[in-house]
Amino acid sequence: MFNSIKSFGLTGLNAFPVTVEIEVSKSIPDFQIIGLADAAVRECRERIKSAFRSSFMQFPEKDRVIINLAPADVKKTGTVHDLAIAAAIASAQGWIRPEVTEHTAFIGEISLGGEIRPIKGVLPMTILARDYGITELFVPEQNAGEASVIEGLNVYGVGTLRQLIWHFVGKKLLTPHPTYVPDFQNSAGESDFCDIRGQQLAKRAMEVAAAGGHNILLIGPPGSGKSMLAKALPSILPRLTFNEAIDVTNVYSVAGEIDPTHPLITSRPFRAPHHTVSTAGLSGGGTIPRPGEISLAHHGVLFLDELPEFSHNALEILRQPLEDGKVTISRAAGTITYPSSFMLVAAMNPCPCGFYGHPTRKCTCNHAGVQKYLGRISGPLLDRIDINVEAEAVDFAELNSKEKLESSVQIRERVQAARDIQTRRFAGTAITCNANITPDKMRECCVMTPDAERVLESVFRTLGLSGRAYDKVIKTARTIADLAGEEVIGKAHIVEASTYRALDKKYWDNG
Repeated sequence: MFNSIKSFGLTGLNAFPVTVEIEVSKSIPDFQIIGLADAAVRECRERIKSAFRSSFMQFPEKDRVIINLAPADVKKTGTVHDLAIAAAIASAQGWIRPEVTEHTAFIGEISLGGEIRPIKGVLPMTILARDYGITELFVPEQNAGEASVIEGLNVYGVGTLRQLIWHFVGKKLLTPHPTYVPDFQNSAGESDFCDIRGQQLAKRAMEVAAAGGHNILLIGPPGSGKSMLAKALPSILPRLTFNEAIDVTNVYSVAGEIDPTHPLITSRPFRAPHHTVSTAGLSGGGTIPRPGEISLAHHGVLFLDELPEFSHNALEILRQPLEDGKVTISRAAGTITYPSSFMLVAAMNPCPCGFYGHPTRKCTCNHAGVQKYLGRISGPLLDRIDINVEAEAVDFAELNSKEKLESSVQIRERVQAARDIQTRRFAGTAITCNANITPDKMRECCVMTPDAERVLESVFRTLGLSGRAYDKVIKTARTIADLAGEEVIGKAHIVEASTYRALDKKYWDNG
């Protein structure tokens, strides 16, 4: 007897269809799984046998059972196919009719006791299932909320193998999981800009960065508020669109970091790895590569505090993702690419003791020590950071002031208005914000007044900008003009944007 059941596999974020073919024949008893299956897939033979016995259901022990996972030239990994293989065995015994499963698919892991355990990567597989015309999808009960985010198919959460069989024989029908309706009303976050005293220049720089998706570096003494500024940034970022939320949730689904009660991530990620993080922890890796911090920050913020304390290799890994918006992990088994389009927010002290240039505290570092400390940040990495700003020491009067400051909600309104301008400007392209303007769109999108061009030329010569830094000044000026609601970049916009590059010369040229 021959039957087939539909399932799906996953490599990185890329789901692919799998057909579970089964042949049961009267021959020497055997149970084989073929089709380029890894050890985890082949081990499911014992799990499924035990699950049938534990569920008091007959397994064809006296027959020769051959399972083929097609296409046979694509490697199948993990436990995602357990449920489909069990369903194929059930169909071979007449418990599931072939015509019922024509537009049905199964994904999930089975335990020895017959429980259906949750798996990683359900969301990307559900999206592909819908695209392939699947109308009924059976997944582990704990993954049902995640799969129900996608409209266009009925999702059934299965708790046990017995529940699945009883559903198909009509003994006790399962009900589809209700479609998950997300809430995109972002909370204010841990910090609000109205709680941050002083730092008007740094606050303005953070607003510009948020409005254009620019990377930013904060330099200042300990206790000046750098970390607080970074943690407040998500409270002024534009809300995620539904498509962006799906992109982010796909990454978290593969990483196994989905909250079953809130299966769609609706607020921008904020990742703050410690400076001892390994290169694999930052970029992703492992035998079966999982997303790293830079991918978990996709469409959000990656905050690196104490930037010079990160290892040289970890910092240099950032260069390509910052440029391309993706990270590629190569292993013997193949190559996996994860998205990593994030805002980099970095913070650092100006020297090892932290008080170089402080108005009241004396720096205890010698010149060579300061140079060595600053030298941990390479020129190519600095070039990829659009905005550099000093977070100066805050005095008593500012800290003790009772003045009511501007809230994150008010700042976000301006940021959202600027992003709306960019959405209209880049409609029909892959560009999402000013920071990502491609070279072929620079002249078209960044029209300047003659005065602005003259100031830009002077800045270029004075600061000795590289070609990449020159482009970043223009992109930042484009964002400043958008915040002002002006279509043409003016002199004042270029002047402000150029001040955000002056620290390169102050610290890294002169030490």
